[in-house]
Amino acid sequence: MSRGFSADDVSAQSGRTFLVTGANAGLGFEVSKILAARGAQVILACRDAAKAEAAMDRIRADVPDALLSSQPLDLADLEQVREAAAAVLAGPRIDVLVNNAGVMIPPRTLTKQGYELQFGVNHLGPFAFTGLVHPHVDDRIVVTASIAHKSGTMDYSDLSASRGYHNWARYQMSKLANLLYMFELDRRLGAAGRATQAIGCHPGVALTELQRHLPLPLRYMTPLAAPFFNSAAQGAWPTLQAATGAHVQGGDYLGPQGLGEVTGRSGPARASRAARDPKLARELWERSVELTGVDPGI
Repeated sequence: MSRGFSADDVSAQSGRTFLVTGANAGLGFEVSKILAARGAQVILACRDAAKAEAAMDRIRADVPDALLSSQPLDLADLEQVREAAAAVLAGPRIDVLVNNAGVMIPPRTLTKQGYELQFGVNHLGPFAFTGLVHPHVDDRIVVTASIAHKSGTMDYSDLSASRGYHNWARYQMSKLANLLYMFELDRRLGAAGRATQAIGCHPGVALTELQRHLPLPLRYMTPLAAPFFNSAAQGAWPTLQAATGAHVQGGDYLGPQGLGEVTGRSGPARASRAARDPKLARELWERSVELTGVDPGI
């Protein structure tokens, strides 16, 4: 039985280019640092330019010869997503796109276009960005989901959450959308004869800035729970496997191998029956085209 995948298993990546969204902190930062240490060219796609610069400085402190650049990307604004995609398309081709950026259980907030923030940033923004740049990606498109997807249901009736807002339910829905999208994207890429593959992953429970909106009592307890959860570096292992693993195939879904997929080295993860429903996936795709105005053309 395989011992599972960790950062130590990431092979040399010289000559390859990776674009990582949300790369200035948490999982995205750890993924970018390991990729840079293995010789990859890494584009840090971040909403905040100053934070992107600070992240690159931190990586270079550990990896002095790191090949890094940054790209402004605000997934909460579809107009800016289009601008970022145009800039990416004007640059060198990309081997791997890592859709990592996300938000978790914030107070009710809307995107620039009026959608609930978690569905907007976790799904609609990545759908639009990937839909625009996928012809420029040669190898893999990674989509980050969560074990929370297993309790998610798709409900398009109130995408601004104007009639009521339950932050966990909206987060679960956005993570179910991530997996539905990944499976449908991989099916469509294959049907179009593309060599590019879509792969899903989740970090288990990793202690990152994603938890900043937890209620205060839970935030105070987080340091006490640290021994039972993944660090950000450990939570990055499934993403690194999805992005670089030699035996990964399109449509694979990867996550920690410990009890409940909460911690541990990376390997095959379990997707819910709903996440694997092709009818739900097609409906989400069609809705996403309508909501974003981006048709990936596959």
